Amino acid sequence: MIDWLRRASGLAASVMRPFEPVLLLGTRLYVSWQFLKSGWLKATDWETTRFLFEEEYRTPLLSPTIAAVAGTAGELVFPALLIAGLLGRYAAAGLFAVNAIAVVSYAHVLLTEGFEAALGQHYLWGFMLLVLVVMGPGRWSADALLDRRTG
Repeated sequence: MIDWLRRASGLAASVMRPFEPVLLLGTRLYVSWQFLKSGWLKATDWETTRFLFEEEYRTPLLSPTIAAVAGTAGELVFPALLIAGLLGRYAAAGLFAVNAIAVVSYAHVLLTEGFEAALGQHYLWGFMLLVLVVMGPGRWSADALLDRRTG
């Protein structure tokens, strides 16, 4: 019985292996797009961003101004790296931290009734980012290209 399961598992892995780069690229693009949109909005309307960080978000340990700059930079830099697959695991880990801080900073809203879907999106993005931290950005990435050139 165990031998049959091993063979079936190996067959499933070999059938699915060609889809891995597509899945990892799609994951990188989707989750990056979500954060790029938010970062772009923050950067293009700085007065509103400052207001939100001063009045609405509750960022721990940082002043609202530093949190606004750091959050906006994180939402622009990490997704750009992740799209290219450059420093992919680090970019995914950085974006995971941005996502976690966003949930903590806005928990007083996200944890109330009626905001389950918004919180669920953060969970989904967090899961996708953890997949990228563990798996890496995949074969269709700058990291893989650099590995092939130096290896």
